[in-house]
Amino acid sequence: MNAAELRGVSYVYSEHTPFCKVAVDHIDISFEEKLVTGIIGHTGSGKSTVSQLLNGLLKPTSGVVEVDGKDIWAEPKKIRNVRFSVGLVFQYPEYQLFEETCYKDIAFGPKNMGLDEKEIDERVREAAEIVGIPEELFEKSPFDLSGGQKRRIAIAGIMAMRPKILILDEPAAGLDPRGRDEILSRVVEYRKKTDSTVIMISHSMEDMAVYCDKILVMSDSKPYMYGTPAEVFGRAAELESVGLTVPQVTKMMLLLAEQGFDVRTDVYTVAQAKAEIERLIRQA
Repeated sequence: MNAAELRGVSYVYSEHTPFCKVAVDHIDISFEEKLVTGIIGHTGSGKSTVSQLLNGLLKPTSGVVEVDGKDIWAEPKKIRNVRFSVGLVFQYPEYQLFEETCYKDIAFGPKNMGLDEKEIDERVREAAEIVGIPEELFEKSPFDLSGGQKRRIAIAGIMAMRPKILILDEPAAGLDPRGRDEILSRVVEYRKKTDSTVIMISHSMEDMAVYCDKILVMSDSKPYMYGTPAEVFGRAAELESVGLTVPQVTKMMLLLAEQGFDVRTDVYTVAQAKAEIERLIRQA
């Protein structure tokens, strides 16, 4: 079953002006329920526009955006409710923190949903636990925290609304490797715990390979490729033709194969490469 669909959707920025730009062009995309789907593509390919169309921040120039089988623009006055069920975390969300305490920042979304204090408190604590924010930080100012902690607070604020679909635009951008793994593993934990759908935009092929169930490749405002990480990264030449690449570990395995080593070239994670190299050593 699909959590969301874009059917015949186009979006044009600054339509009917000299600055007109087609961001997505008559696209048909389905996002499967209860999966982590990654979206990759070069700058300007339409990735972020797709995320904002799903969340209702942008209204399609043409076509239909559906969430749970319903046109989100069927009742324009209720579009605000869509943003509670489709949570969007922008790139560098820590710059959007504004409350005086971490607790209040996480509670902001649930309060706007009109929930009672007991329900708000339950959701704040649940979201904080998922992202790894201890209770002792609740009364601290978010601006006194580290960059990684700030980002976790910002993501928790969206998770606390318990959206059916969680969209993250470059959630690990600017973080060191340990910080990246911490954030992304928490996102996957959230998906498993809540049985929700996650859509993640990233330029990191390594992140897509490790954390996603399916990958959508965007190119020139249209879907170019869709499949499992193995299916997508197994088409290295096609990815390179649209300005993308494969994970570094896949490149390494391709080079080993070119040197005459009998290795699989559909390897796309470090763990897979380790297992394949150990196999070679045992056979030597």
